[in-house]
Amino acid sequence: MKINLGQFKRFEKQIILKKIGLAGQKKILSANVLIVGMGGLGCPLLTYLASSGVGKIGIVDFDKVEISNLNRQTLFSTKDIGKYKVNQAKKIINKINKKTKIISFKKKLTNKNINKIFNNYNIICDGTDNYNTRYLINDYCVKNKKILITSAISKFDGQLMKFDFKNKGPCYRCFMPSPPDFDNNCQSEGIFSPVAGIMGSLQASEVLKSILNNKNDLKNHLLIFDALETEFRKSKISVNPECINKC
Repeated sequence: MKINLGQFKRFEKQIILKKIGLAGQKKILSANVLIVGMGGLGCPLLTYLASSGVGKIGIVDFDKVEISNLNRQTLFSTKDIGKYKVNQAKKIINKINKKTKIISFKKKLTNKNINKIFNNYNIICDGTDNYNTRYLINDYCVKNKKILITSAISKFDGQLMKFDFKNKGPCYRCFMPSPPDFDNNCQSEGIFSPVAGIMGSLQASEVLKSILNNKNDLKNHLLIFDALETEFRKSKISVNPECINKC
C-alpha cells in the first residue's frame, strides 16, 4: 500500500511518531475492526478509529437513538431520536473520514449470526451492556483466535480488558465465570458521561496498539478507572483452571 500526499498530510501528526511512522500508518489504513455496540463506548471508539485512518470498520447494533442516550453517545443529536444508531453513526463518520469503509449490521447479535458478522474481522471490540452478549462474543473469539478488546461502564467507573486468543491465556470467563445476580449497566445504574468518553478512547488506543503490534498493551490485564478519585488501577487476569473454554 502506498500513502499519497493527501493521506500523508492528514495523518502527519501520527506518522511523525517514531512508534508509528509510514509503516505503522499503512498498517492502520489496511486494518479491519468490528465494534459491537454503538453506545457510550462505541461512539468515541468509532470516532477515533476512523479519524486515525482505520480502513474498514464494522458496527453492530439494533437499537434506535433515545433522548436518554444523548448525554454520552456523542455521535447523535436530537434530530437522530427514533432512528437506528448504526445508520446515523455511519452518516456522521462518512463526514469525518469518507475513506474509512463502514459496514453496518442493524441486527441483534446471536449465536446464529455471529460467525457471518465476525468472520472478516481480526479485532473485535465489545461495548455491549449485558453479560449474555459479552459471553457470546468472548466464546466466539476464543474459538476463532480473534483479538478481543472489551470495556464496560457504570456509575463513575470503567473497566477495560484485552485478550489475544492467538496465544494461550485467560478469557473473559476466567475473569467472570458467571454473571452477577444484578444488572450493572447504564440503564439500571446510571452513568457519569465523561467515563464513557474516557473508556471508549482507551479502547481505541488499545485497538491501534494491537494493529501496530505494540508490546506495551493491556493484554491479559484489567484496567479499572474511578472517576470520583481520578484513579487508574491495573491487575493481571489469570487463567481459571475451571473455565469452560479450557484456557
